[in-house]
Amino acid sequence: MKLRSSLRCLLAASTLLAAAPAMADETYSFGLWGDMPYAKADDAPAIPALIDDMNASDIAFSLYDGDIKDGSSECTDDVYTSTMDMFNSLKKPVVYVVGDNEWTDCHRVNNGGYDNLERLDHIRKTMFATPETFGAEKMTVEHQGAPGEKFAENTRFSKAGAMFVGLNVPGSNNNKVTDDAACTKKSARTPEQCAADNAEYAERDAANIEWMKASFAKAKDAGDKGIMFVVQGDLGFDIPETEDDDESRLAGFDGYAAFLDALTAETEAFDGQVVLVHGDTHYFKMDKPLPNATHMLANFTRVQTFGSPNVHWIKVTVDASSREVFTFRPQIVAANAAKSLK
Repeated sequence: MKLRSSLRCLLAASTLLAAAPAMADETYSFGLWGDMPYAKADDAPAIPALIDDMNASDIAFSLYDGDIKDGSSECTDDVYTSTMDMFNSLKKPVVYVVGDNEWTDCHRVNNGGYDNLERLDHIRKTMFATPETFGAEKMTVEHQGAPGEKFAENTRFSKAGAMFVGLNVPGSNNNKVTDDAACTKKSARTPEQCAADNAEYAERDAANIEWMKASFAKAKDAGDKGIMFVVQGDLGFDIPETEDDDESRLAGFDGYAAFLDALTAETEAFDGQVVLVHGDTHYFKMDKPLPNATHMLANFTRVQTFGSPNVHWIKVTVDASSREVFTFRPQIVAANAAKSLK
């Protein structure tokens, strides 16, 4: 009887051990980077050192928050091809989030005067043609749209108590055209194309908010302790903070208003930590800017990534059992440090 009892205890213990997640899966790291390489800053020679530094680390994946080129160079097809090659030189999966320089701004004369909506369609068909990420080691993620189709660029995946969401919320006011002057400034656009841009903005903004809300709901159902949203555009956070003005509602940033309202409301109703990562302004920064300079939403953090000419990255450690869930450490690539001083 004692032997049977001991065997039952051993079996029960082994079952519990098998069911428990491995400790290695509980805490892990990943990388954040974007806004590079820019031809006008001669970033290309700095990229190999960046890739080597990330490949030598223990990150499980990386998230690239847009702007695969600078805003003054042409949106030729080879730009997207060379970017995919860069992403695939990473050992670990790379999740790509779309920026404004590769589609929103392609209507500019110095960008080649493209139809920017055609460039967005091209990105969807070439860079989101499958459910898999980039990188030598790939990862299948959830997409809002079918591969190659509308909203395929909006992604989502979870790992060990944290959810990650990529959204097409780019700079240049989220592709919203505020007036006739903005339509034609340094641009090859026609009034009809600007009207099409505003229709595109309205539809995508609604889809982004829908995907955001659904992601919060899914994270709650899964018991996730943290959720990170990654976009490219600076939503107006870096206009000098003032007590009386809400900069996100000023002309040139009003294209983000509905998104920010929804994000604020969802964050207030979420028990865990919420992080919004973006590029666009190119300086590493971490703060708590919502809802405004004098009121802090305690569980919301904004992180702004490095960008050209600062060819560096951020290492993020995730521990869902910790109070902050996400911790951030800037990774200065030694070979590129001198470049940042120029």
